[in-house]
Amino acid sequence: MKRKRYRIKVSSTVMLYLLCTAGYAQQLTLSDAITIACENSLDAQISRYSYMSSYWQYRSFKAQLMPSVNIGGKLGGFNHSVVEARDPKTGRVNLVNNNTMTNSVTLSVDQQIAATGGKVSLQSYLYRLDQFTYNEKTYNSQPLRISYTQPLRSFNTLKWEKKTAPVEYRIAERTYITALQDITIKVTQLFFNVLSAQSDYRQSMQTVSDRERLYDVAQKRLALTTTTKSEVLQMELSLLNARMAVTKNKITLDDAMYELFSYLRVTDYSRAELIPPYTVPDMTVSVDEVLQKAITNSSHSLEQKLQMLQAEKELAQAKSSRGIQMTLSSELGFTQTGHTMDAAYSRLRDNEIIGLSLSLPIFDWGVSRGRVKMAQARLDMVRTKVEQTHMDYMQDLRKKVTQFNAQPQQCRNALRAQDIAEERYEITRRRYETGAISVTDLNTAQQEMESAKAQYLSQLKTFWSDYYALQKSTLHDWQSGRDITVDFDELMK
Repeated sequence: MKRKRYRIKVSSTVMLYLLCTAGYAQQLTLSDAITIACENSLDAQISRYSYMSSYWQYRSFKAQLMPSVNIGGKLGGFNHSVVEARDPKTGRVNLVNNNTMTNSVTLSVDQQIAATGGKVSLQSYLYRLDQFTYNEKTYNSQPLRISYTQPLRSFNTLKWEKKTAPVEYRIAERTYITALQDITIKVTQLFFNVLSAQSDYRQSMQTVSDRERLYDVAQKRLALTTTTKSEVLQMELSLLNARMAVTKNKITLDDAMYELFSYLRVTDYSRAELIPPYTVPDMTVSVDEVLQKAITNSSHSLEQKLQMLQAEKELAQAKSSRGIQMTLSSELGFTQTGHTMDAAYSRLRDNEIIGLSLSLPIFDWGVSRGRVKMAQARLDMVRTKVEQTHMDYMQDLRKKVTQFNAQPQQCRNALRAQDIAEERYEITRRRYETGAISVTDLNTAQQEMESAKAQYLSQLKTFWSDYYALQKSTLHDWQSGRDITVDFDELMK
C-alpha cells in the first residue's frame, strides 16, 4: 500500500509539472484529474487536516490511559501579616505577627483506572516552613506516599470514553476516505462539464465551416435561378446563428475549464487536452454484495453504533447521579518532620489515611427521576431512528445498484443514436447540396445530431458519476475488486 501511494504522489507531481509547462500539450484523462484533485485540491487539504485533528484527539485519549509523571509545588509563599492564634491552655485568642515563607514540591506518578473510574498515585512530597521571627526552619517530608481515590456509584467518564473514542477514530478514518470519493465525484462533474462545453464548441466551429460552404453553394444556385432568395436568406441566417453560437460556446468552455483547473489548483492549462472516458466497462454489481460492502466498509454502521453508545452513556450518567454518592479515599506512606533536611528523612513514621465521603439527596422534587426518564426516552428514540435510517440506507443502495446496472446499456444506446444522427446529418447535408431538401430540413438534422452527441456525453457522465457514487457508498473499487484504503501512517508524515 505504501508503494502504491508513493506512485500516486509522483504521478500527481509529474502531471502538475507537465500541465504547468508552457509549450507542452498535455493530455488529461479523468483518472489523472482525480489523482491531482485528491492530492492538490483545497478540499483534499481540508479533509487531511480534519483527519489529523481527529488523529491527535484519539492520541490524546490514549495518553490518558497511560501513567503520567507530574511535578508541582508552591514556591515563595511569603506571608507577613497579623493572624489569630489561640492559647492551647486558656483558649484565649490573640492577634500575633506572622512572618513566614512556605515552599513545597510534589513529584507524582498518576494512573487512571478506566475499569473502576479510580485514580492511583505514587508521590514524594517535601514541605519547608521558614519562621523569620524565630529564625527557625521546619521540614515535613513524605518520601513515599501511595494514594487511591475511588468514586462509588458515580459516573465513570473514562470507561465510556474508552468505548466511544475508538469508534470515533474509526469513523474519522472512513470519513477521510469518503471525502476523497466526494472529491472524485466533484472532479467527474467538472470534467464532463468541460467535455460537454468542448463538444458544443467544436460542433459549432464545424457548423460554421459547413454553413459558409453551403452559403456559397446557395448563392451560386441563386445566380443560376435554381433556388429562391428566401432559401439564400435562410441559409445566411443559419450562418449568422452558427457564428454567434461559436462565441457563446467559447465563453462556456472557458468558464468550464477555469472551474475544473481552479479546483485542481493548476494555473496554466492553456495546452491541456481532455481525453473523454469513452470506454465503459460492461459490468453489473450484485445488490447483496453492495449491501455487504457498504455495511463492512463505510462509516454508516459505526455512526449508528456511536449514536447508540452516546444515548446509553447519557442514560448511565443520569442513573449514576441519582441516589447516594460516595467517594473512598485512602493514603499509605511514610512521613517525618524536623528542623533539618536530614532529620525530615530520618526515622520515618507511618502515615495512613482512609475515609469515605457521602452525599445523599433527601428530596429533589423528582429532578433525578425525570432526568433518568428523559435519558431513557432519548435512548428509545435513537434506537428507533437508527432502525429507520438503516432501512432507508439499504433501500437507497438498492436504487443505486439498479440505476448503475442499467447505465452500460444506456451508454451503448446513446452511442448508437449519436452514430445514426451523424450519418443522417451527412446524408441530409449532401441532399441539400443537390437541392433536394430545404434549409429547414438541414437545421432539423443538425439539431438532432447535436442533441444525440449531448445525450451520449450525458449518459457517460451519469455512468461515471453513478459508479463513483457506488464506490463512495461501499469504499470498494468495483473494477479492480479491491477495498479502498489509505496508508494513514504515511499520511501523518
